[in-house]
Amino acid sequence: MFPRRTAAELMDASFLARWADRATLGLAARATLAEILDRFVADGATIEIASLRDGAAVTELDERDLVYVSDGRVVLAYPWSGTPTAFITVLADGRERWACCAIDALGVAAMLGQPVTVRAGCHHCEARLDLAVTPAGPVGDDGVMAWIGERGDLRGKACTAL
Repeated sequence: MFPRRTAAELMDASFLARWADRATLGLAARATLAEILDRFVADGATIEIASLRDGAAVTELDERDLVYVSDGRVVLAYPWSGTPTAFITVLADGRERWACCAIDALGVAAMLGQPVTVRAGCHHCEARLDLAVTPAGPVGDDGVMAWIGERGDLRGKACTAL
């Protein structure tokens, strides 16, 4: 039997310190992050930094691990990835978007305030999972859990399975 823990039980001092630091994010960076998140929802693709209203603010976002930048493009902004991942989030209108990891996929409904379907593969048998998620949380499948590995340098890592 695997241990079950709540999200609060998985938080450590380092994680909490990163979140406290992110609370001090400047106004320009906050506006740029909102623009990036809106563009990921609208287009689902990587975003050229030069196309943003304030591309200079992306540096602050990247330094605080709120986005990942490669070759002049925002490749991901939690919870969204502009490149294929194992987690597809089907929005209420049917559009599909990639989530960075299982935890991110599960949080999309709450972030958008609308129900979504999370598509992923089972950690054990790789069978396809379609999980209905409302802003209040997953619906109708108490047997689904997220597999979370040991913490380390989380940059570029993700919760890889449901």
